[in-house]
Amino acid sequence: MRGRLYRLVYLWIKDPSLAEDALQNVFEKSVERQKELQNHPNLMGWMVKSLKNEVLMHHRKNSRLEGLEGMPEPAAVPADTLEARESHRLIFGLVATLPDKQREIFHLREVEEMSYEEIAQHLDISLDQVKVNLHRARKTLRQKLINQGISR
Repeated sequence: MRGRLYRLVYLWIKDPSLAEDALQNVFEKSVERQKELQNHPNLMGWMVKSLKNEVLMHHRKNSRLEGLEGMPEPAAVPADTLEARESHRLIFGLVATLPDKQREIFHLREVEEMSYEEIAQHLDISLDQVKVNLHRARKTLRQKLINQGISR
């Protein structure tokens, strides 16, 4: 669970040390509420929501409400060749231009390989909203690739 949560928080704040701190705070809270969370129906959803709240509290506290636009995404897998690295850079650059909700759903589906149902539970949205946002994200990315002459 830690790896998924770390990648998600890093997607939001782009700072490894802040991501670790936020994750540590959420784990501490979960240990404090261990008995209460023992029978929770969606523990991962609770962790994601707590992590999101932790990031928001950090930003409010430090008055650093900055957008994530223009920041490259971390590569999910190490690239072996220059061409593969360039492809990753291009794709993650295009993903970074997506609206927040589409970018988050695309990341959960394509990088974290979560099912539609898991994404809906994590984000506390309907299954239809997941499908619509993922479709829009893919359609936008496909169009941007076509416009750059990379795909047909």
